[in-house]
Amino acid sequence: MMTADHRTNMLNGVRSLFSLVIYPLQTVASTPKNMGLWFTGQMNSHQSLIAENEDHRTENLLLKAQLQKFTSLQAENIRLRSLLKSSRKLSDQMLIAETIAVDLDPYKRQIVINKGQLNGVYAGQPILDSHGIMGQIIHPGIPSSTAILITDPSHAIPVQVNRNGLRSVLYGTGAANLLEVQNLPNNADIELGDLLITSGLGGRFPEGYPVAVVINIKRDPGQPFAQIIAEASAHLEQSREVLLVMAKAEEEQEVEHDTTKQSVTPANEKSEGLNSHE
Repeated sequence: MMTADHRTNMLNGVRSLFSLVIYPLQTVASTPKNMGLWFTGQMNSHQSLIAENEDHRTENLLLKAQLQKFTSLQAENIRLRSLLKSSRKLSDQMLIAETIAVDLDPYKRQIVINKGQLNGVYAGQPILDSHGIMGQIIHPGIPSSTAILITDPSHAIPVQVNRNGLRSVLYGTGAANLLEVQNLPNNADIELGDLLITSGLGGRFPEGYPVAVVINIKRDPGQPFAQIIAEASAHLEQSREVLLVMAKAEEEQEVEHDTTKQSVTPANEKSEGLNSHE
């Protein structure tokens, strides 16, 4: 059964049924932590709550000011794409979920969230928090789902340097919040503090979301590639609530329709056939 589950998708139905049975136990197991958080919140003093409320009010005001600028830029972007007869790229739709369990295996970085196939969750769906990309769904159950974090040793994500657009792949190291950029030559234009964002290549993660910040670069003249370590932007070990990026069927249909209209030569038709086969 372990071999069949690892090599094929034959046991996905069984996994979903097991997740339906285990979900109440996961909810009960998380009850003490929820009660502890509630008790801690009740013990906060009146003055600390006032100060926290004032900080949130200031932050909310700043974010609203930034949102006005982003809204105008988005409208301008839509007008330019319309002039170029390109598809409209709208804002990503989100679904809020909550972390209910964490995999205790020291060689894995996985979490369980309280949303599943009943809520439209699917395999490969990206998840993020308010600071950046966290990972993706690997086992969507019926009431809950398992997600792999970007720091898992088996995970890789295409990224690019926000400063100059240099593309690479970011690999998980298994350590908390640490990732590694591999196969970049010593003379690559990457510096400490560079922000790495999703490149959108591969079609799994949407483009432009922050992933990590470069914190260490080691260039050895005797080695062909530099050793680059980055720290995850998302709070992988602290975030309780996560966001799931929902697929946009309408936008995909528009892109497909535009691609079909542009296929006017035999060469383009052949290329489109190859892409469909892939």
